[in-house]
Amino acid sequence: MTRQNFRDYLIPEDNVRLQLARDNTLQAYGAQMLATQKAKDLKAHWQAMLDETYRGITSDGAVRPHLYALQDEGFAVEEAVAAAQAFSYTLNETQRQKVTYPLDASAWRAWYNPEIPFNDLGLRLEETVAASQHAFLGLLKSCTSDRGFHKVQQVMEANHFLGELYDITHIMNRWSFHFLLFGEPSETMPWGWSVYGHHVAFCCFIVGRQLVIAPTFMGVEPNVIERGDSCDAVLFTEEEQAGLALMQSLTLEQQQRATVFTLMEDPAMPPERFNFADQRHLGGAFQDNRIIPLEGICVREFSTPQRAALMNLIAIFLDFLPDGPRHARLQLIERYLDEAWWSWIGGCGDGDVFYYRVQSPVVMLEFDHHSGMWLTNSNPAHFHIHTLTRIPNGNDYGKALLKLLPHSL
Repeated sequence: MTRQNFRDYLIPEDNVRLQLARDNTLQAYGAQMLATQKAKDLKAHWQAMLDETYRGITSDGAVRPHLYALQDEGFAVEEAVAAAQAFSYTLNETQRQKVTYPLDASAWRAWYNPEIPFNDLGLRLEETVAASQHAFLGLLKSCTSDRGFHKVQQVMEANHFLGELYDITHIMNRWSFHFLLFGEPSETMPWGWSVYGHHVAFCCFIVGRQLVIAPTFMGVEPNVIERGDSCDAVLFTEEEQAGLALMQSLTLEQQQRATVFTLMEDPAMPPERFNFADQRHLGGAFQDNRIIPLEGICVREFSTPQRAALMNLIAIFLDFLPDGPRHARLQLIERYLDEAWWSWIGGCGDGDVFYYRVQSPVVMLEFDHHSGMWLTNSNPAHFHIHTLTRIPNGNDYGKALLKLLPHSL
């Protein structure tokens, strides 16, 4: 299969949605888009899930206990506290009040992916001064590896590039994201922050020298930044190639059992297995309590090289974590590796599009080739990619750790 060029699928100039975006402010555009029945239904569905008491993603509806522990992971909490305070100092009092939430606020779980502003929580970074934007990057850097810091910035920049393609950077740009701060930044007490918007959601919980970053959502459409300058990049190639290589390393019999659907939009899929917003993803926005049965093939059957390839793939997904928290995270995942499952949708030829999921008691990762949202491809393509990371059984947003603390909220 020959890889397609995203430029062959650009929305035509007379497209109604494109003209609506060009002719209106973000707020006016969002209001008109949210007035559609499709958007109303989606927002109501999301709100219903947000209103549920948080339990966490499970495979059978029962939250498995005793999986997570408070520990010293070597996270440089002092740097994160200083960076959060530096960000706060750049805000005026109104902005500071708008951005700050109690640690137990449901706003933790209100992140979304579309470019339409589905809520007005927190502070939009595009509405802040350059000093605040620079300070946000300082906070991001304090909580990520060098690779992770670069990756998140690239995804934000890819959003700007998409805006440039259609001359709608007032709708999609490198700063068109909500920022929220939870609790009071502290070297000993729990606190956290989140950033979210089109193709980015990053939820960070911090307690002492321990760091949880989950859920995360990172995606691109198109998967390139192509200006002819130093920002040019092709994104998510490692996740794509490492996942395909692992699938291709399986025996034919293993591949057949791992493949739960042969077509990306398979008629055999039950209604709940595909939707227009998440497509094949199961752990998307507001899916915090979803029951996701294990499917595919159990990793217990993998050979030693296959297990190593899977751990390498997981490490690629989690490369945004700083060294200490990443090492601790991978150790925990390896401890439960025999209980992990690998599942696949689509073909596994060199040019095929596909979805895959890794799911165990302590990690869930998803990769999906999507059909077009801001491009016209009606079928999934390599140039539209979504990735997700979750921590099942109650530790998204660090909530399982929070319960272990004295006087937990």
